[in-house]
Amino acid sequence: MSDDEKEILCLTYCLVFSISWAIKYPRRAATGLRIQLCPLCPSLEIRDDHSSICLSSYRAKVRRLVDYFAGSHALRMKLLHVGNVLKREEDIQHTGVEYDVIKELGDKTMRYAILSHRWKDGSEVTYKEMIGLTKMDERKKVEVRKRSGYQKIIKCCEQAMKDDFEWLWIDTCCIDKRSSAELSEAINSMYQWYQGAQVCYAYLNDIKESIFPTEPNPETLRESNGWPEWFMRGWTLQELIAPTRIEFFNKEWAPVGNKQRLAPILKDITNIPCDVLRDGLAGKRLSVARIMSWAAHRKTARVEDRAYSLMGLFGVNMPMVYGEGKKAFRRLQLEIIREFNDHSIFAWWLRPSRAGSVLADDPSVFRDCGDIEKVEPDEFGDKLVKLIELHRLGNPWYITLNSRKISTNPIRQCRLAWLKWRARALSQQLRTFTISNAGIQVCLPVIPLSDSPSHFRAILACTYSHGSHPVTIDIVFSGSGIYRIRSDVDNIGEPFEAYPNFRTLHLAHNQDVSEKWCKFTLDDQHASYHGFTRCSTHPHKFTGDTVALSFLIDDLVVVVYANKDARSYFAVGLGYYLGQGWVHIVYGGHFPTQDVEWQHVASRAHHQMWHARAEHAQNMSKQGRAHLTRDAHFIKWAISELWLTSSNVLAAVMGHAE
Repeated sequence: MSDDEKEILCLTYCLVFSISWAIKYPRRAATGLRIQLCPLCPSLEIRDDHSSICLSSYRAKVRRLVDYFAGSHALRMKLLHVGNVLKREEDIQHTGVEYDVIKELGDKTMRYAILSHRWKDGSEVTYKEMIGLTKMDERKKVEVRKRSGYQKIIKCCEQAMKDDFEWLWIDTCCIDKRSSAELSEAINSMYQWYQGAQVCYAYLNDIKESIFPTEPNPETLRESNGWPEWFMRGWTLQELIAPTRIEFFNKEWAPVGNKQRLAPILKDITNIPCDVLRDGLAGKRLSVARIMSWAAHRKTARVEDRAYSLMGLFGVNMPMVYGEGKKAFRRLQLEIIREFNDHSIFAWWLRPSRAGSVLADDPSVFRDCGDIEKVEPDEFGDKLVKLIELHRLGNPWYITLNSRKISTNPIRQCRLAWLKWRARALSQQLRTFTISNAGIQVCLPVIPLSDSPSHFRAILACTYSHGSHPVTIDIVFSGSGIYRIRSDVDNIGEPFEAYPNFRTLHLAHNQDVSEKWCKFTLDDQHASYHGFTRCSTHPHKFTGDTVALSFLIDDLVVVVYANKDARSYFAVGLGYYLGQGWVHIVYGGHFPTQDVEWQHVASRAHHQMWHARAEHAQNMSKQGRAHLTRDAHFIKWAISELWLTSSNVLAAVMGHAE
């Protein structure tokens, strides 16, 4: 089947889908279907007055099906002919002898081995070099053959020959990276390629021992948390999960174990469950956040690869745009949202605090999400009731019967019953996401927060495995957008003051919220004249003498100054509360003796000031200056020399006007 015929078949399927969609939702179709450009990608979307479906994602699925049934399955790939590679190496000195070392194949019954390894800059062999080795001049040929990357190819071919494999795939030399189309196709197909291999050779070039390490060795492997660096790289995550059989080799290509036998140790290294390591992701009920957590500590050479290396784990496809930076991870999350109705994609942690998109900037913010589980819509009502009981909403009157508490408040019981009914009635809306330039449309129960009429706590359909209550995130309504904001560390224990109310939200998914930040420059040179130096900040880090605070949300940064000779220190808090800038200073008690303790000092001061931020902001508005505690009278001479300059807020602080 030609490409044109495949394209016609693909578009036909898309047309059939459009018609079936209109039949399935006749009321929506009656309002008028229209086809227009998708605002998020260079494609078309079917849109009515209520929702839209991007044809780009659907068309990609259809094309994969067409390719499969047309005989050009995703396993079509360029492979090394193991025998020819080794024969060429033996006859390398014989001029005029040509070997066909790489061939493109697409047989679904093809048996092949595949290599997973760490790239080493400057030593790998490219596709062009691999196929043109015999045509090189002698000097270049010798240089290529001396590379560790070439020796790795030869050793891998020898192992494949020993295991009776005719074909072998290695990413360094089996992808012609001069072609952006071929590179994009390879990256989108890589998970399937590793999954289809009969065996994967995992080469651990930093392990010299003849057995697999059972404990971390921080002395020799300091940069990778004591484990082989292979486990810290982004691309090797899918290469660990996709293949059924993995054989590990040390630096000298001696076998040190396989994935099935080493699963308990691999679980300790990667936090990936043993059943996933042994059997893969198929049939597992895993949340998006949990899968993301496996990549939280991994690194890639390019920022975009943090996203591209995760596509296969979620079964999504998207074009490669190197140079887009962190936008790649945002695009990945949007593709995942189109595929899955999983609220846990919003359950990442904000560290440090920021306001902005509901989408994460990087997989690292999912580091604490390894035990988050997805909650199905029909279970969500029961989880909501447990959350309300946790916060004791609605004056719960109890009687004790056989050591069991029974609620006797009829009004509260009715509210809880209505809430459960409401959750079931909205089950379809709870599992439906719609993406547009206005945001991500999703139906969520929200609870207003007491500190501001625009702040709400949204309840997600996911829970921690060790608890029964749903995960919550804090959001703020600002203009036409709804932004994600930091939740208090202790927000689970903070009592709710109202019952949840289901609302349709348009959560902002763009990253450009720079207008919500205010930059301050701290001029503390006079404090240093008196022996006080800046020791620690929390939670924001300074860039030189500049720090950015958000006035979209309540925000706070604490700076600690100390005079080690006088064994005295104080903490300065700079914050916003409901748009009001404020400054507060506290004098410290016990003088820390180690550098690591200054972080604890800043953290404690931050906790103390954060819970009194309303009072501090009120004092600031009344006095126009920071409030000094009586205990700090002896350092007023140092404080009086400290001032803050800002572009638009806090023109006079600590007794000195600009």
